Amino acid sequence: MGNVISVITAVHGPAAEYLGDAYKSLLEQELPAGWDWQWVIQEDGETDDVRPHVPDDARISFGQSRHGRAGMARTMGLSRATGRFVRVLDADDMLTPGALARDLAVLTGRPDVAWTTSRVLDLLPDGTTVGFDQDPPEGPIERGEVLRHWQAHDFRAQVHPATLCARRELVLALGGWMALPASEDTGLLLALNAVSRGWFSAETGLLYRKWPGQSTSQAAHSQEIERMARMAVVEARAEALLALDWQIDAA
Repeated sequence: MGNVISVITAVHGPAAEYLGDAYKSLLEQELPAGWDWQWVIQEDGETDDVRPHVPDDARISFGQSRHGRAGMARTMGLSRATGRFVRVLDADDMLTPGALARDLAVLTGRPDVAWTTSRVLDLLPDGTTVGFDQDPPEGPIERGEVLRHWQAHDFRAQVHPATLCARRELVLALGGWMALPASEDTGLLLALNAVSRGWFSAETGLLYRKWPGQSTSQAAHSQEIERMARMAVVEARAEALLALDWQIDAA
């Protein structure tokens, strides 16, 4: 693996039209000398709806897999990720200028840190943005810190899993994204937090698009029986990892 950061995007038909905006945000990234990005786009399904929206760029790797929702698609995409680090970018979101460089500065400069997150702005349909008023301060996040906050705040973390950037080997060691219909990204975030230190960047790293077709806006996402089952398995996995008498050596 060379000096590459692999950006992984799961996409299905309704969100494919936003890939152009995501690509533009990648083109605007200025990386440290000797670094480049790879964009792994994985369709959650095997249709003809997504490929026409995939830009023509040698740094893009497009693949398809049977429908299994975003967690499975991202994990399938890992098979083609060649970078030292893996960065999440949902198909309908956009990176802010400098986001990848800030991730790399932390992960290459601090061997005690295994993953990063950053501030998010919700991008509303009218083009305005709204921030989260409970961001933690910039700096390290200790083992178990995200889990305890999540448990105390109705299963809402103080950092956003859609901004996650992590060491590829550690993502693989933890099995990638959880096999859940939703909250699979929170599951990976809490697992990473259970075994290693993280970092929060206070500078905005992502524009999180709000639109009617996104998965989290669907009624099924908030269906209480399923939601509590998801939270239970996410919590149990994180607690089990946290209880292990060892810690991942991020170096």
